[in-house]
Amino acid sequence: MPDVADLYRSHHSWLVAWLLGRVRCRESAADLAQDTFVRLIGRPDYLQVNNPRAYLATIARGLAVDLARRHAVEQAYLDVLSQFPASVAPPEEERLDFLQCLSRIDRVLHELPPRTRRAFVLSRLEGRTHREIATTLQVSISTIEKDIAKALRCCYHARHRD
Repeated sequence: MPDVADLYRSHHSWLVAWLLGRVRCRESAADLAQDTFVRLIGRPDYLQVNNPRAYLATIARGLAVDLARRHAVEQAYLDVLSQFPASVAPPEEERLDFLQCLSRIDRVLHELPPRTRRAFVLSRLEGRTHREIATTLQVSISTIEKDIAKALRCCYHARHRD
């Protein structure tokens, strides 16, 4: 059975090349490859893997999606900031803290099923009532209440996990 070092030696170059084809940035591909092997270390089942490249690609694909989503969140934040005069923009340190917070929120929300995430966003960001959300999503009010409670629990656990 190969250990992580063997897998790294055998597949690291391939993984970087594979990621480069997806993220189009050598540094990001290298970082994601490293993160992939770090994740691999935390998974006890990697020793039973029959196809290491497929396994590594699955982990790396998820990390690449997270990176793309994080970049989209950052760009949206920067787009909003650009609409304000520089005199009211927060200091760089606060921007970084806020971006990290937004990325954590985005990660937590994307752990939720799509309907639950949509209900939560409609409730918390758009201020809609449960009845309005239920009508929009074509489900019962009870279902919306359960979805929002689930989202709140997920946020609570994420807050205390971090």
